[in-house]
Amino acid sequence: MSTGISSSDIVAQWSLSFADIDFINSKPAATRLGLASQLKFFSARGFFADDGTLIPNEAAEYLAEQIGVPADELSSYDFGGRTARRHCAEILQYLGFGRMTRQDREALSYWIIGELCPSGQSVSAMLEAVFLWCRDRKIYGPSAKELERLVRSQRQQYLDGWLHEVSAALPPGTVAAMESSLADAEGPTGFNAMKADAGRATLDNILEVTARLAFIRSLKLPRNMLSAINPAWIEHVVRRVSGEKASEMRRHTQTRQLALYAVYLMARETAMTDAMVELLVETVHKIATRSKRKVVGDIAKDVERVYGKERLLVDIATASIDDPDGRICDVIFPVVGKEKLAAIIKESSAKGALDRRIYAVMRNSWANHYRRMLPSLLSVLEFRSNNAVWRPVLSALDWIRAKLDDGCRFVPQKDVPIDGVIPEKWRSSVIDGNGRINRISYELCVLTQLRECIRSKEIWVVGADRYRNPDDDLPKDFAVRRSSYYSRLNLTQNAREFVGSICKELESELLLLNETIPRNEKVRILWRGENRISITPSKPAPEPKGLSAIKSEIGQRWPMTGLLDVLKEAALDTGFLDAFETSASRVALSKPVLDQRLLLCLYGLGTNAGLKRVAGATTDASYEELLHVHRRFIHAGALREACARVANATLAIRNAAVWGDAGTGSVAKIVKLEHAWRRLDGRNDDGFQVAPFPG
Repeated sequence: MSTGISSSDIVAQWSLSFADIDFINSKPAATRLGLASQLKFFSARGFFADDGTLIPNEAAEYLAEQIGVPADELSSYDFGGRTARRHCAEILQYLGFGRMTRQDREALSYWIIGELCPSGQSVSAMLEAVFLWCRDRKIYGPSAKELERLVRSQRQQYLDGWLHEVSAALPPGTVAAMESSLADAEGPTGFNAMKADAGRATLDNILEVTARLAFIRSLKLPRNMLSAINPAWIEHVVRRVSGEKASEMRRHTQTRQLALYAVYLMARETAMTDAMVELLVETVHKIATRSKRKVVGDIAKDVERVYGKERLLVDIATASIDDPDGRICDVIFPVVGKEKLAAIIKESSAKGALDRRIYAVMRNSWANHYRRMLPSLLSVLEFRSNNAVWRPVLSALDWIRAKLDDGCRFVPQKDVPIDGVIPEKWRSSVIDGNGRINRISYELCVLTQLRECIRSKEIWVVGADRYRNPDDDLPKDFAVRRSSYYSRLNLTQNAREFVGSICKELESELLLLNETIPRNEKVRILWRGENRISITPSKPAPEPKGLSAIKSEIGQRWPMTGLLDVLKEAALDTGFLDAFETSASRVALSKPVLDQRLLLCLYGLGTNAGLKRVAGATTDASYEELLHVHRRFIHAGALREACARVANATLAIRNAAVWGDAGTGSVAKIVKLEHAWRRLDGRNDDGFQVAPFPG
């Protein structure tokens, strides 16, 4: 639970009234600052502080100034002693608070399940709201642990009610198919297959993903149920199912088991659709790049066979002038052999029609291997566009879908869309001399155009998230307040003016670059390669004079400090481990044990050492125990919240006189941790996808 109070709210939250000062001055001077701190902390949060570190230093100084006592007296105040407990009772009496009754508890329960649970907040956020609810009604509730149990109980009751509705909406055929999937977890459509990643862009992976996606689509799941609940609950269920094995899923009651699996599959359908689109985009790109690499390689081999063509031309010209009436076999061949002349002709042919050669290799690769994915691909993906310019591509896809069972290889031009689908450089390869369309070449051409449209969001995919309808990203009232939004962004609604301003800015920057290149030794123009502008990196700035002294002092105070020790101290100082909440209904582990395992998991995953290696180096936790904590507690949202807490704590203790005003630079460096977890593109020895820290 977050207890930090921003220094910007010091005056608003920590100012004492005259009645407060009279109440505080009636106590001994040695305990007045502690009493004042508890009074204002309770007034702001609805619960008492159990540790002096929860009181900001600025707040303590402000309170001490108001009551006329030294600010360092707070360090001698025992927040857990008898005096502090007596002060809490006196504060409650002074503020007019009463104990929570049975009726208050029932009203609180109804409020939690009716107001807080639908919002999908975390347990800690809901607990803070519960304390404020009690404070506003001048009710002093039970301990934080008891209130947390009440919050968790109401959350579980709310979730169980929704899951019961989901289970009741499942048709009998869907129930049978889902039970079969859970029973045969290792099958093609089993539970483990539904949880598996899409993998690399290969034909087998594409066919497997399309089979899984087709299985989910065939279940006829009640997708309208997802719109009736906050997305945070859906993410909660998905995290829970993702962390369980098939045997653990079968331990639930049938109603709960089917509901959890149904919600997971509905969310998984969106993720699989995105994965399917990414596989399509990557596959088309791979076909093009490999074909280009092969053609360029063949041309390079041809070019390497002939050397000194200028010298050979001079020799041929000299021999021809010396004997203009002679035969070629007598005059030219003795100077340049027939084989070398044939190599020169082949080299010249290789340099011409590069695009047609690349497309020919692409077509062969598509026809002989990748074309098998087309029926499955078009059966699970539905493409749409909001731009009429790209409707011909959709029409071409509809034509291909309708002709999947037709074995004809050539069709007349009048039967298929051409304009906006076939680029000019490929028309000679797609359209033969008789004006007919080569069907296989046409399919590849359409998919190439489709890839470009998907990447630019001109074409979107139904049921996807990353490749969803771009209009869904606009505010709900965008059509009504369009002009207002454009004016706030300082943008024009005229497309030509917008493009013209971009072109003008680009032109001015290129002119500036052109003027400064002759005087800039670090910028060069290259005459070959894809990147024609080469920039030499700047030399690192000299190290500040005081930095070496700081490094030396840190090394003397904390020599040979390990990363795990630093992580533990950061957890103790900032409490960022509280951001990791379980996806299950309750937590059986004690807090010290859970915190220890969380630190070990974060260390193993963050350093890419792996949980097995960390578990092998300690006797406090086994690999299975760390794996359980990883599956139940660690996810991107929790890491984002933990990074935010560390960043806020770092900025709060900065000395402005030394470091200046707090900016976003340090926050960006800290938040790199969260990006390292989200960009999962590798695997460690545990099989988890992790990535090294960027930067």
